[in-house]
Amino acid sequence: MRRLRSRLVAAGPAEEGFTLVELLVASAMGVVVLGAIGTMVLGAMRSQPEVSKRAQNISTARWILERMTREIRNGVAVDQATPTSVSFRTYLRRTSCGGAGTPAATVPAIECQVTYTCTTASCKRKETGPGVFTGGSETAIFSGIDDSKVFTYSPAGEPTFIGITLHFPNPSGPADLTISDGASLRNSILES
Repeated sequence: MRRLRSRLVAAGPAEEGFTLVELLVASAMGVVVLGAIGTMVLGAMRSQPEVSKRAQNISTARWILERMTREIRNGVAVDQATPTSVSFRTYLRRTSCGGAGTPAATVPAIECQVTYTCTTASCKRKETGPGVFTGGSETAIFSGIDDSKVFTYSPAGEPTFIGITLHFPNPSGPADLTISDGASLRNSILES
């Protein structure tokens, strides 16, 4: 045992560490990994504005879709129906058709004519008195779609269901983004 111990002490402490070649290889690998991470971060930062804009468009489209279906559900009758436009009588919480004022909660909703017209760029909404199709001011409610054929109807003769489909261009993907919904005229039995 003494002999083994004396040999270990005579050899001195073992020197451990990396050689210069090992340090250079590790440094080069570190630079490559950091460069790849930096490229990924820069790519994500560059695409963020586009992703944010698309997310905002989708959020706005969902809100508009909910608004349209809510008005359709309160509808009485569809007066004009094409794939790009729909005009229907519905009940709205207004003091007058086309007005901006909201009446007190005790005042009943009034019947108004609502017309949605869509082009390949945007959709507009017009509110007039019942049965009035001219006049009134159109308000752009949404833009960014790429297909003007937004509305579908069922049944074909006197529709009581209106389907709404919004197509958004997808510049970085193979297909358009589509958001769709629809609603039946709940108050159509009042017309009968």
